[in-house]
Amino acid sequence: MSSSSAPLLTHLEAENTSSPLTFDTIIEQSLSDFGLRQILQIMFIGLAFTFDSMQIFITVFTDAYPTWHCLDHTISDPTTTTMCGLPRSAWDWDKGFKGKSVISEFDLECSSSFLRVLPTSAFYMGSIVGGVLLSTIPDGFLGRKQLLFLSTLTMSVTGISIFFSSNIWSYVFLKFLVGFARSQTCTYALVLICERVSTRWRPRSTMIPFTLFVLGFMSLSGIAYLARHVSWRVLYLCTSVPAAVHSVFLCFFALESPRWLHLQGRNQEAIEVLKRISPETRPYLESVSSRLPQQQQTLEQAPRYTIKDLFIRNWAFKRIVLVMIIMFGLGMSYYGVPLAVRYIKLNIYLSKALNAMVELPSFVITPILLERFTRRSSVLVNALVGGASGVLCFVLSLLGRTKIAFALELVSFLCARIGFNLMAVYIVEMFPTCVRNCTMTMLRQALVVGGACCPLIASIGRHVPSLSFAVFGFAMSGFGLFVLLLPETKGSSLCDTMEAQELRDQALKIIPSC
Repeated sequence: MSSSSAPLLTHLEAENTSSPLTFDTIIEQSLSDFGLRQILQIMFIGLAFTFDSMQIFITVFTDAYPTWHCLDHTISDPTTTTMCGLPRSAWDWDKGFKGKSVISEFDLECSSSFLRVLPTSAFYMGSIVGGVLLSTIPDGFLGRKQLLFLSTLTMSVTGISIFFSSNIWSYVFLKFLVGFARSQTCTYALVLICERVSTRWRPRSTMIPFTLFVLGFMSLSGIAYLARHVSWRVLYLCTSVPAAVHSVFLCFFALESPRWLHLQGRNQEAIEVLKRISPETRPYLESVSSRLPQQQQTLEQAPRYTIKDLFIRNWAFKRIVLVMIIMFGLGMSYYGVPLAVRYIKLNIYLSKALNAMVELPSFVITPILLERFTRRSSVLVNALVGGASGVLCFVLSLLGRTKIAFALELVSFLCARIGFNLMAVYIVEMFPTCVRNCTMTMLRQALVVGGACCPLIASIGRHVPSLSFAVFGFAMSGFGLFVLLLPETKGSSLCDTMEAQELRDQALKIIPSC
């Protein structure tokens, strides 16, 4: 190890004599390798995505409509599709187990559809409200690690408290709180991961938490299957208790973002974090740590930023609006395409399983696109291919080519997932550390708002089969064209302040790319 670190140190010292030392240079040099410690830390933090996905999809199993059977065949017809209007003594839930679902335990079987879907709606409403309110928290508040810890802990503790809910209204209220608490979980985790890797390894490292998100949904199906004979409350315990344990481990073992520490003037702490992430570069880090500004001087000179900086600076406002437009179109496709599948003649269980599985290849394709092509061209071509697939799906389903149409639906859904992956990395590179949490929150909010429009659009398919595929396809490709107005960021390092971002963008306009 000594033989390899000495030439590196000599080279860096020679380089630093001709150019001023910046903290970005230190991060890029010290994290140039992608070691086992980095991978384990990313996976450890990325587990927050796993538990978040479980809370998102858990109502698929807990709020499902249980099966029932007739008890008195002189009153109840076995072919009856609903028990509403029948005496309660004439039917019973299968296996006589009332606590299998929220529907059966709270006697919602004959209630309005609005009341049955209210818990799920409350969860998403909490996510939207939480995303808006929590985005106003300045990026300098507490830190990436502490915010992630508080978010996951609150989400898990609230999920555990659902076990004790006594009626539908307390359940709805707690679902709202869970949605509120988890609204920023993935944002905090993704930003923390992106700020602790070098530019070279950013595309691959960001795909790890996304993969864990999908695996969380898949593991939830297995947990729900094993717990199918017990109360729905147990499923919340099985998912929330491990999440609570994970949050405690985050507090003690996760490492803070060195970029955030530097921005707060805590340079020595930032250097110590880099030493723990990459012990091989310890000699280099010790040699440059003394050349950084002292903590008090940096802290006093460091400006404070809030979400309003995104609106008072023209370049930032233009970028965030364009990003939200693109994400709105992707959200319509990502959430809408799987909903529209139910209106074409296919096995709904097979189609849902394939839609879930098709997300996994996206985490292999995305790094390839990010490493070999520019950001703008990758997003643009992906949006056009996904949009065209949606339109062709509509045309072929009208012609009765259902299987080919479904294959194109999978392509469109895959492109929507890839588009989200690309934009998640893209927006990290377009905005500095001081407002990165805020911008990632607005990206996710636009995605959710796009998804909120999907049920209404998908319902068009009841009257004109698969027309909604064309709508989603045009949305993805049409809104994707706005990426042409965004700057290219491939190969660029991350900036920490708004002023540094402005200076770098001005330099890129003057200096031609190689």
